[in-house]
Amino acid sequence: MAAAGPRGTGTGTGTGSKNIVTSFQRRGPRASSSDSGGPRLVSIAGTRPSVRNGQLLVSTGLPALDQLLGGGLAVGTVLLIEEDKYNIYSPLLFKYFLAEGIINVHTLLVASAKEDPEKILQELPAPLLDDNCKKEFDEDIYNDKTPESSIKMKIAWRYQLLPKMEAGPVSSSRFGHYYDVSKKMPQELIKASKWHGFFLPEKISSTLNTEPCSLTHGYIKLLQFIQKIIYEEGFDGSNPQKKQKNILRIGIQNLGSPLWGDDVCCTENCDNSHDLTKFLYILRGLLRTSLSACIITVPTHLIQNKAIIARITNLSDTVVHLESFIGSERETNPLYKDYHGLIHIRQIPRLNNLICDVSDVKDLAFKLRRKLFTIERLHLPPDLSDTVSRSSKQDVAESATLLGPGCGMMAGGKKHLDF
Repeated sequence: MAAAGPRGTGTGTGTGSKNIVTSFQRRGPRASSSDSGGPRLVSIAGTRPSVRNGQLLVSTGLPALDQLLGGGLAVGTVLLIEEDKYNIYSPLLFKYFLAEGIINVHTLLVASAKEDPEKILQELPAPLLDDNCKKEFDEDIYNDKTPESSIKMKIAWRYQLLPKMEAGPVSSSRFGHYYDVSKKMPQELIKASKWHGFFLPEKISSTLNTEPCSLTHGYIKLLQFIQKIIYEEGFDGSNPQKKQKNILRIGIQNLGSPLWGDDVCCTENCDNSHDLTKFLYILRGLLRTSLSACIITVPTHLIQNKAIIARITNLSDTVVHLESFIGSERETNPLYKDYHGLIHIRQIPRLNNLICDVSDVKDLAFKLRRKLFTIERLHLPPDLSDTVSRSSKQDVAESATLLGPGCGMMAGGKKHLDF
């Protein structure tokens, strides 16, 4: 006599119970099993899934910028940095991105037509790790404070309602690190890292026979080099037997400059105006099918054709513009004395959803301290000076005199409004 199975367990016995589908599930951690029921996202050092769309994210090397971009830079996307006028601050963001890759043992691909990639790696900032992180940050903030800024003051209500930005190190955060720009990264970390360099003068010989092609030869060489690294080292997922997966961080410096053989910055109507846009289009195709993230710096202030700038922006996923105060009126303006420039988030990608993570903070400024590059809200100081107050009152009085009590007073003399 066959033994009857227990009732209500959801797993009946007998010949007719094998195909029964029930809603009961076995309790226990599913992640420990090696079947298809495990998590879809791969576990890679230095990455985390987005809380909004589940996209795998990497840090840009600047936690404040990660916060503005919705948590970090999505894998398979392009971050375009529009260089400042004198190219002083954009190389810092470029080096932060590469330094973050070395700390997380990611593979680097550095491409440049101006500097040797090996020299760029030697100038990466040193990381602030664990014990010294908070101490160094507090010391830098304290040394940078002025006597005026140490006075406690009640700020305007529009600033009080804004959420607080992450400006300093957080001990519980393992995603993103802080770096000391006054020190260089230890040679032991650089030697232990895996990186590939692309220096354009070494890749193109002087006796090269130029053939008619749809792209500049420097762009073709770079695309072939990137494609070779992605396919040979398995960043495209073609080698499923590989036990440990990794991220490829690609950094391209001064793309679109005349050093790359592109004349898009020289004339408004150049012959090769579509080379840069074609390069970005092909590059995005390579990134979308691989575990890689790319940062590109472009001197957009040299491009005279605004239509090309719009195309470059559309072909990039994330666009950040740096506006330096050097050589402008704001450099001597006392309202901006605490900052070195403005940072504008031009574009944030829409990944797996119809909307993008737009930051609530619109007025952003950056400052290069002695050790840290910080991004802060643009807090304009209140109008408390007696001189400024008197001048403001005088201007208001003059305007009232010119306008008069009504429209009938504007018939003669100077007037500001015409009907």
